Amino acid sequence: MSYTAFLVLILIVAIALILIVMVQNPKGGGLSSSFGGGGAQSLGGVQNTNNFLDRTTWTLAIAMFALILLSNFAIPRAGDNNFELKNTLDGVETTTPAVPTTNTNDSIQ
Repeated sequence: MSYTAFLVLILIVAIALILIVMVQNPKGGGLSSSFGGGGAQSLGGVQNTNNFLDRTTWTLAIAMFALILLSNFAIPRAGDNNFELKNTLDGVETTTPAVPTTNTNDSIQ
């Protein structure tokens, strides 16, 4: 898989995760409260809707984490095969820093 494919998948999972989190309401509202009365029983009940949204949130979060880690291996890196750290400073002249002189006559008494 190429790096671009990973980026597209990460964006899709991120958008889906945002939508799922926005549908939830931590005080019992959200999507699960909109199925009030007998309609909730036909869709599996409020508790089942909360469980579904919770599991979907965790699944998308784990998938996004895994995709981000895997995309690190797909990043194109130019020149990986011939890179040597010891050759990077060849031909560079270095000088030693000047030693500061101290004046011993200016002592504080």
